[in-house]
Amino acid sequence: MKDIVDVLIIGAGASGAAIAWSLSKTGMKIVCLEQGDWPNFSTYPSTGRDWESRMWGDYNVNPNQRKLDADYPINVENSPISVANYNGVGGGTVLYSAHFPRFHPSDFLSKTLDGVGEDWPITYEVLDPYYNQNNFMMGVSGLAGDPAYPSKPALMPPLPLGKSATALAKGFNKLGWHWWPSDSAITTEAYDGRDKCINLGACNTGCAQGAKASTDITYWPHAIRAGVEVRTHCRVRKITMNDKGMATGVIYFDENDLEQHQAAEMVVLACNGIGTPRLLLNSKSSHFPDGLANNSGLVGKNLMFHPYGLAQGVFKEPLDGLKGPSNCIWSQEFYESDPSRGFVRGFTHEGVRGFGPIRTITEGMIAGRIAWGKNHHKNARDHINRIVCLASICEDLPELHNKVTIDPDLTDSNGIPSPKIDYKISENSWKMLNFSVDRAKEVLKAAGAYDVFSEAPMANAGWHLMGTARMGTDPNNSVVNEWGRSHDIKNLFIVDGSLFVTSAGVNPTSTIQALALYIADNINKRLYNLFD
Repeated sequence: MKDIVDVLIIGAGASGAAIAWSLSKTGMKIVCLEQGDWPNFSTYPSTGRDWESRMWGDYNVNPNQRKLDADYPINVENSPISVANYNGVGGGTVLYSAHFPRFHPSDFLSKTLDGVGEDWPITYEVLDPYYNQNNFMMGVSGLAGDPAYPSKPALMPPLPLGKSATALAKGFNKLGWHWWPSDSAITTEAYDGRDKCINLGACNTGCAQGAKASTDITYWPHAIRAGVEVRTHCRVRKITMNDKGMATGVIYFDENDLEQHQAAEMVVLACNGIGTPRLLLNSKSSHFPDGLANNSGLVGKNLMFHPYGLAQGVFKEPLDGLKGPSNCIWSQEFYESDPSRGFVRGFTHEGVRGFGPIRTITEGMIAGRIAWGKNHHKNARDHINRIVCLASICEDLPELHNKVTIDPDLTDSNGIPSPKIDYKISENSWKMLNFSVDRAKEVLKAAGAYDVFSEAPMANAGWHLMGTARMGTDPNNSVVNEWGRSHDIKNLFIVDGSLFVTSAGVNPTSTIQALALYIADNINKRLYNLFD
């Protein structure tokens, strides 16, 4: 057994890095265990011509397809949406698009406003300073003044619109609908030792330039300089407990597959909305026969994904799909509830620049838009770099039947039982999804697209893993309290997307990190009576 540490963090992704950095100011001994490795910029797909093929191989967002040593299999047979994640220092921020919106004030009050879901135990106003702090640490570009939001500062100029975003903006303007340059965790100026974006394009496979904010290059260097230790290739099997009902540390497999025990005064879970319930359910004991911290019975329940729709428009003139990050503008014209639409809550339209030639051609051939034969080359040229997309990110409501459990047969390479996903898209989400795709097609046609097609839901779009250990003030209806501490175990904290009470209609990374900073601040303020 290794020497006891003050804080043991499981997971080195978006939230684990943020809380590690914030808590490092206390001078406590902090260790983070990460099952993956440090990313290697020199091996990112964007450094070679084969980047598109590698998107479906070793840099696939789907761990069941990627199958790296650090990955664990996930049973998704009962879900139309597959889980997307990345296991390594930086976590999902290595492979995300760096789209960086905030929740809206209304997102914290869905029960009060619309009679669905549950109200959060905190408000937008509470998180606002932590959103600002996180933007500073991550390096966020954007444009102040977005009328869809309360006033928020801009750190550096927004990403250039380019031809793709300009075309989309034309469509929104013609319809009289809201649009705004996206907030992006991508530098448009030299920032904190990072270079500015130079439009490598293949952002979602890792940014070799270092312009895209992944926590391996933002939070972690600062946290490590402050004394935090990161141990890679450490796969946690179980959280250990004493007879007083307190967590005592974890049992994990080290880089040599040897079982170790790390003792700790405090355990913090930052394993994402699938990994955290998996670990809690795998840590059951005589005191917690249904899983650790699960007296409420809600660990693993209320899984939310965000059903995605994707509309694509083909234009006659060449665009700039590969020249710049995928995200460019957003629209929140349909974000707030309107009963006349036939559903509650809302969604964001995210402008997406076009895809690479291989994806364009293969998807076009499968759909019959790019025929095989004498016109193949002409059809291909008519599509390559002439497509722009609008993605619809639809709010997913919490439902008990959408859940993470432990698969009775499936295990990872260390024999640790793997998670099983049971998930159905609700009637409300289906109505929202269909409505959002229809509106996206309107925009593309108004922008000048001569051919428009769509996919809904996107099958491999389970990027956002939320709700499986939600926060709240009532121990019977939540897993952790309003500042992330387990109701059942006073020295166990959760800081990842599991905390989410509702999903909102925006990408969650910014809010996940703001919550981690908020929880760290509360821990800092309560150090002398933290476990009372």
